[in-house]
Amino acid sequence: MTSRQNHPESADPPVARRRTFVKAAAAGAVLAGPLAAALPARAATGAPAFLHGVASGDPLPDGILLWTRVTPVPEAEPGSGLGPDTEVRWAVARDRGFTDVVAEGSTTATAASDHTVKADVRGLRPATDYWFRFSAGGTDSPIARTRTAPAADAADANLRFGVVSCANWEAGHFAAYRHLAARRDLDAWLHLGDYIYEYESGEFAARGRAVRPHVPAHEILTLADYRTRHATYKTDPDLRALHHSAPVIAIWDDHEFADNAWSGGAVNHTEGAEGTWTARAAAARQAYFEWMPVRTAVEGTTYRRLRFGKLADLSLLDLRSFRSQQAATGSGSVDNPDRTITGRPQLDWLKAGLKASDTTWRLVGNSVMIAPFAIGALSADLLRPLAELLGLPREGLAVNTDQWDGYTDDRRELLAHLRANAIRNTVFLTGDIHMAWANDVPVDAGTYPLSASAATEFVVTSVTSDNLDDFVKVPEGTVSAIAAPVIRAANRHVHWVDTDRHGYGVLDLTADRAQMDYYVLSDRTSPNATSAWTRSYRTRSGTQKVERTYDPV
Repeated sequence: MTSRQNHPESADPPVARRRTFVKAAAAGAVLAGPLAAALPARAATGAPAFLHGVASGDPLPDGILLWTRVTPVPEAEPGSGLGPDTEVRWAVARDRGFTDVVAEGSTTATAASDHTVKADVRGLRPATDYWFRFSAGGTDSPIARTRTAPAADAADANLRFGVVSCANWEAGHFAAYRHLAARRDLDAWLHLGDYIYEYESGEFAARGRAVRPHVPAHEILTLADYRTRHATYKTDPDLRALHHSAPVIAIWDDHEFADNAWSGGAVNHTEGAEGTWTARAAAARQAYFEWMPVRTAVEGTTYRRLRFGKLADLSLLDLRSFRSQQAATGSGSVDNPDRTITGRPQLDWLKAGLKASDTTWRLVGNSVMIAPFAIGALSADLLRPLAELLGLPREGLAVNTDQWDGYTDDRRELLAHLRANAIRNTVFLTGDIHMAWANDVPVDAGTYPLSASAATEFVVTSVTSDNLDDFVKVPEGTVSAIAAPVIRAANRHVHWVDTDRHGYGVLDLTADRAQMDYYVLSDRTSPNATSAWTRSYRTRSGTQKVERTYDPV
């Protein structure tokens, strides 16, 4: 890669299947066809085209990672392995009109990387908006906004992040992304996992119905399959709009690989019949890093740390690559100290980073819920779908072994570390469970609230993936009205849970508090769905507890 970077020090910045779920009912004929059918017509002109938008990610005080995918010729479809090497130029400017270009360079898109390219641009100013674009063969990409992180010693008054998880293409449209993009006030947005889903068409959709077919129609297994599925997602206009509006900070969960993935396999993988897990996981990992604006981190995974001035640092976890196989529900092996969700090196890294942090807030990007969860005495009509959603036996035991509940020794060690070292203001930001939660994270859930809370947790619901009311097939809100009070009664550290709605969160940080505003969509199956604020919870500095607040930021 060649580059030229200027340093405009005096310029002013611009203003600112689940197989844990019961399989979906047969959803009509399986739909197949080339990815080109979903792409804009200009792919057929023969000129290079930027059909999957552009994106940026992993902001640093002096840099940003830029991404795009070029289609050099019509036959160079994602996953095809076809198409010539193509020079791709990139430019970063202080203004949308590109009259003040501060960095530019070029790289080569090849079939070996599925014609995706990245530029890790440095020499930029902290806490500054920039615009960027790519070009190839006389064709320009869309122009997008990005933003650098504050300087490491900056005492910024405020940070704001969009927070999303679990976006299943076949279950609906990505209106949540459109509404976040329209805000124009985000420093970045966090994707906490399940950016794509691996299922065959119709297996896990919207109450058993595929709202729109994904490509390929079969379950993805090979490198070409994973590349094609990623490409399908990046044809979504709302996802592209969000990538064009702010940098993303992403981690993976299981569906970027296969349902309930662990270090040696997955629930949704049959060794032999679907190849080896080693080959499938390697293919999924390669496609992810090709198609996402994410820097490869420790051991080729997504665990890494970003800093946002003195206000916050963000530890991002990989809770799939190193974990032990999930324990049988109800098994005493959930407490076995030889079993791990993080792996020893990652847990030591996390503990050391939290202890050494000198920021006001210690954020943890966490793909599965860390707060304990007990079902208690739910009625049979609620227990059955809840058990399906959470992967529990229908008799209802008090642990979901795919979450931290299945790896209690790791959790106990981490929370004890927070308490022993008086580490304050740790906030877990979580996805996966397709529900919205606001939790204290107690040292001992059995005696809470008499025992201490070591941290807090904000869990965002799914963008589109089925949740509890979808399994019962009743109107949104009806199940939550009954189930939420029962869940809270059995889990006194849970301040709020909404089991039914789809949407996103907006996290706002100041020196005094971290606040999550929860937003819900009117209809995930509609591309024109509206968005409405529903609840807000915050944790005030030094308290390690969640409280409700009655207005969004």
